[in-house]
Amino acid sequence: MIEVHGLTKFYGERPAIQDVTFSVPRGQVLGFLGPNGAGKSTTMRILTGYIGATSGSASVDGFDVFRQSLEVRRRVGYLPETTPLYNEMRVEAFLDLMCKLRGIAPSKRRARVDEAIESCGLDERRADVIGRLSRGLRQRVGLAQAIVPEPDVLILDEPTAGLDPGQTRETRELIKQLGRSHTVVLSSHILSEVEATCERVLIINQGQIVADGAPGKLAQRLGSGKRHEVELVVRGEAAAVEETVRGVAGVDDVTVTAEGEDALRVVATTTATDLRETLSRAVILAGFGLLEVQERTLSLEDVFLQLTSAEGS
Repeated sequence: MIEVHGLTKFYGERPAIQDVTFSVPRGQVLGFLGPNGAGKSTTMRILTGYIGATSGSASVDGFDVFRQSLEVRRRVGYLPETTPLYNEMRVEAFLDLMCKLRGIAPSKRRARVDEAIESCGLDERRADVIGRLSRGLRQRVGLAQAIVPEPDVLILDEPTAGLDPGQTRETRELIKQLGRSHTVVLSSHILSEVEATCERVLIINQGQIVADGAPGKLAQRLGSGKRHEVELVVRGEAAAVEETVRGVAGVDDVTVTAEGEDALRVVATTTATDLRETLSRAVILAGFGLLEVQERTLSLEDVFLQLTSAEGS
């Protein structure tokens, strides 16, 4: 549905994005993740035809973004980071205006408006003045204007920015529902946002794609061969427990701290493949009580910080 190859955009002499390449199949919900200023919004604006590129190519549903911009816009619903609304208009009238601007035939406008209002949970708000709505409801109106022309692709730039936790949760659920019938590209710098709504993640840093994959598999792949931790809760004497754990092949370092009155939390650092069973056996054979064992693997947050930190960039 979306094909991007070698996309580059300069603002003067400063590169906003460089050689960005990716594709999005039909029906996928893609998270575009990166720190502020990484190039997310620039990429979104290029795909929606709002700005041009310095070099590279991009297409939506087979139509070239630069040479067939009108065809692309017919297939894309866009929610910018700052939601563009006419605050003095009522919800239903605003969506009807969006239909007119998108060239929808008069005979189809009522059905499109009703469907967008229902999909975005605005049935009881259709006659309300937009400027009097809460920020969360205005965001829903913004989503409604994006889907009212029945686009194949939805491009959502920071869709929950500025919302409170309740509004954020509601908006995430709405995006999940929309993802069942649309190809969705969701741009965000909020890790939980992407993890909760997206089946695939692109991480961009300093204008370049640095990772691509499913959130869980991405963490697993990047964590392979790297140092990770096995945590155990053990009942026993600290020095003896530490000596036992250090003696296990593959353990690089050990820290022991008190856990309650009669237990110890032992953290073994290793690059070896899953040592939980080996460590558990060593602790039990040494006569200590094993209360808990778990391996700490990379989370999406760990991956994000690893790929976007100043040291790694």
